[in-house]
Amino acid sequence: MRVVFPYFAQLHQVFHSLPIAAAMAARHPDVKVHVAGADDTHLPFVRDLLAEHAPDAPVSIDPLSMPLLRRFGSKKKSRTIFKNRDYLRSFDAIVTPERTSLFMRRVGLGHTRLIWTRHGAGDRAIGFASDVDGFDFVLMAGRKIEKRLHEAGLIRPGHYATGVYAKFDWLRSAAPLRLFDNDRPTVLYNPHFDQELSSWERCGLQVLEHFAASTRYNLIFAPHVRLFDPPTLQKYAAFARYAGLAHMRIDLGSARSIDMSYSSAADIYLGDVSSQVAEFIVRPRPCVFIDAHRSDWRDNPDYRFWTLGAVIEQIDELKTALDAAVERHGEFAEAQRRYVSETFELPESGEASAARGADAIVEFLRRVAA
Repeated sequence: MRVVFPYFAQLHQVFHSLPIAAAMAARHPDVKVHVAGADDTHLPFVRDLLAEHAPDAPVSIDPLSMPLLRRFGSKKKSRTIFKNRDYLRSFDAIVTPERTSLFMRRVGLGHTRLIWTRHGAGDRAIGFASDVDGFDFVLMAGRKIEKRLHEAGLIRPGHYATGVYAKFDWLRSAAPLRLFDNDRPTVLYNPHFDQELSSWERCGLQVLEHFAASTRYNLIFAPHVRLFDPPTLQKYAAFARYAGLAHMRIDLGSARSIDMSYSSAADIYLGDVSSQVAEFIVRPRPCVFIDAHRSDWRDNPDYRFWTLGAVIEQIDELKTALDAAVERHGEFAEAQRRYVSETFELPESGEASAARGADAIVEFLRRVAA
C-alpha cells in the first residue's frame, strides 16, 4: 500500500497531517508513506519537523514538479496538481489537510482514495461546505464537527473517524514563551484573512493604534498567515511605526505564527472568525471578538465561538471589553470548557491523536481494498 501526503498551500496546514504521516510510517511498515511538497519552502520545513519530532519515521520525501508559471496567478495550485496528476494517482490514497484539493477529482484519480484531515476546528460554514462528500474518508477533531457534517449528509458511517487533531501531538506541550520584559497581560490579535468576515480591513489599524498607546497591555499582532502571504519586507514596512515599541510584536507570518507559540504565550485572545480561538481556549482564558460587519451571529452555528467571550462592534468599546474580559472571565470559563470537550475528542490513555488517525486511514484502505 502506498499513501502520499502532498502540500500545495501555506505551511500552517502541514501540522495537521504530517504527524499522521509519521505515525503511519512508524506503525505500519507495510505501508509506504510519501510526503510531497509544491513549494521551495515545503520540503525543508517538513524535513526539520520530522527531524525534531519523528526522526526514525521511514517517510519518503518527494519534490513535486512545478509548472513554468508557478509563481504567477491564483491558479498555481490547480496547475501544480494537473502537472503531477500521474504521480498523485499512482498512490492508493492521497491525504490532504485542505478542502480545495478536491480539484484533484477533476484531473482523474482512478482508484486512488482522497482523504481529508481538515485543518482547524472552527465553526465557519466553509468547513461544512456541500463538497465535503467528495472525500472518501474524513478525519475530524470531535463530535461537534461530526454532528454538523452528519446532519448535512456529508459523511457516512465507516467513512470517517473522530478524535484526531494531529497538530496538538507535536505542539501542545511546548512551554509558553516569555516575549515581553514586563508583567503586563498579553493580548493576541489574530484577524482572519477573509475580508468579508475579518476585522482587519475595517478597523485593524485602529486596534494597533489602541495598543500602541496602551500602558496596560502587551500586544502580539499575528494574523492568519494568508492575510499577508507572503510576509515581505515591503509589507512589514507598513508597520515600522510599531517596531520600536517594547510592548508590541508584529508577526505577519513566521513559524511562530503557526506553531501555537503565540496562542500559548498570550493571556487574552482578540479576534474575529479565525478557528485558532479553539486552540487558544484549550486552556480557558479571556476572549474578545470584533464584529466589524454587524453580523446576524446569535444562534448561528457558524459563530458559535462568539459565545465564548464578549463581542464588540466599535473599537471605542475595546478598552472596556478587555478589562471586563479579565474581570468576568468566570462567566465564560464553563462555556469554554464545554466547547473544548465537544470540539476535541482527544485520546485520554496517552495515545497520540496522529496515531489514531493513521490507524483509521489504514484500516479504511484495507477494508475497501478487500
